[in-house]
Amino acid sequence: MMKKIILLLVVMLCVSYSKEKTYQIGQIQTPKGEILVWLHNETPKHKESFIALANAGYWDTLSFNRVIPNFVAQGGCPDTPEGFNDPEYLLKPEFNETLLHEYGALGAGRDGNAEKLSARCQFYIVQNKEGLHRLDGDYTVFGKVIKGMDVIDAIVNVARDTTDAPLTPITLDVNMISIKESDLQKLYPEYD
Repeated sequence: MMKKIILLLVVMLCVSYSKEKTYQIGQIQTPKGEILVWLHNETPKHKESFIALANAGYWDTLSFNRVIPNFVAQGGCPDTPEGFNDPEYLLKPEFNETLLHEYGALGAGRDGNAEKLSARCQFYIVQNKEGLHRLDGDYTVFGKVIKGMDVIDAIVNVARDTTDAPLTPITLDVNMISIKESDLQKLYPEYD
């Protein structure tokens, strides 16, 4: 009888554990290591765009093309004018006064356009430990690194040329992965 009760408890525990809620997290794999990013619900168009491009494998032939210590690691530049001018790759800004350019913030790159439209194919990660608050309200922050800032710190410190491009390409493999709520709480206790 006791064995049946223990077995029943184990089965119930397994069933409840298997029903644990999961979340979609951005995963950026590089030669320097893995970076995990939380995508903010407050910026739904940017979040949707990142997910779509990651699932399509858009960035998987690209690299971190601009790395500047105490500033940002920026990736996803297709090195074509269409990357900034093609309407398919432009998004209206989604500024949010609670989403700031803090250390580890994931933002959308853009050129100097007056409408502050994001180039959805470009993203950057703030590496300045004090943040880059001069960018707040000018560039959309749509996520946050929850694991891998040591990787970003390593990336921005590689040898680079006069245009801040790494001398040895830092390739991207960007995916969406599922993570259990219990694991997410360990990485990012303040997730929304």
